[in-house]
This record gives sequence, C-alpha cells and structure tokens, in this order.
Amino acid sequence: MAAPTDSLSVSGTTAVRLPRSPPLKVLAEQLRRDAEGGPGSWRLSRAAAGREPLELTAVWMQGTVVEAGGGEARLRDPSGSFSVRGLERVPRGRPCLVPGKYVMVMGVVQACSPEPCLQAVKMTDLSDNPLHESLWELEVEDLHRHIYSLDDVGTSDKKNN
Repeated sequence: MAAPTDSLSVSGTTAVRLPRSPPLKVLAEQLRRDAEGGPGSWRLSRAAAGREPLELTAVWMQGTVVEAGGGEARLRDPSGSFSVRGLERVPRGRPCLVPGKYVMVMGVVQACSPEPCLQAVKMTDLSDNPLHESLWELEVEDLHRHIYSLDDVGTSDKKNN
C-alpha cells in the first residue's frame, strides 16, 4: 500500500505528489535494471536476493550535473546517467544547476528506461565536501545490503508459524 501523500501545485502546473515516507537511496543502474511498475506505482525488485520488492514512493539520488536548462538537468552517478525535471519549482539553496556540481536530488520516479527520470521535490548542492561523492556508491550498497533488508526481519518467522 502506498504511503499517503500531499500535493504541491505551483501556478497551475502539474501537481507533484509529496511522499510522507522517507526516500529510498538508489543508483541509476538499480532503477534501470530492477524497477517494475509505472508512474505512481514503481517498485524496486529484489527477487534475485529472494526478497519482496521495495516501494519507490520517493527516491534519493546523487550525481554530478552534466547539463542543465529549462527546469531540467541530466546527472551522472557512478552507475550511469539520469534525468531530473521540475527543478524550477523546488528549493535548492545555493545555485547548483551548473555542470560539474555534485548534487543530491529527492524526487518521484517518472520513468526508468531508457534512463531514470525523476520529478524533483528537493535539490541540494553537496560539492563542498568530496566525501559525499566518493562514498555515495558504498553508502547505497550498504543500505541495500543491511538496512533495507530489515523489512524482511520477522516475515520468515510469520511464514513458518
């Protein structure tokens, strides 16, 4: 069941659904390879690990800005490229839509193929600390291996009883 959401509409533009659950940290390749469903109902398959899929009500991605303009940007993370749109309507603090800047984007998945595309909810410049970029892939891998598997704790006990 999807988490409840609020809507945010800016000057008659399409409303963005704001998820109430925390965003799931992912890499572009994970969305390209393992996402199932469609807009509003994306899930991240974990069948290869023998686990139930994770709902993608919102995602957190990080990457380097490759190009930007017209409220859209193309970014690249260690696994590949992804696009972000709706940037003219989101808070982003310091100017960060500049090629070469390393940013965090929280958003709602709109598409996963041929490359992931997010509708932005938030964007933050992380360029000041190089650790953000160098540790991102390891952080996501660790979360998926250890933390995101916690939702399975206890489910096997329920199935066995």
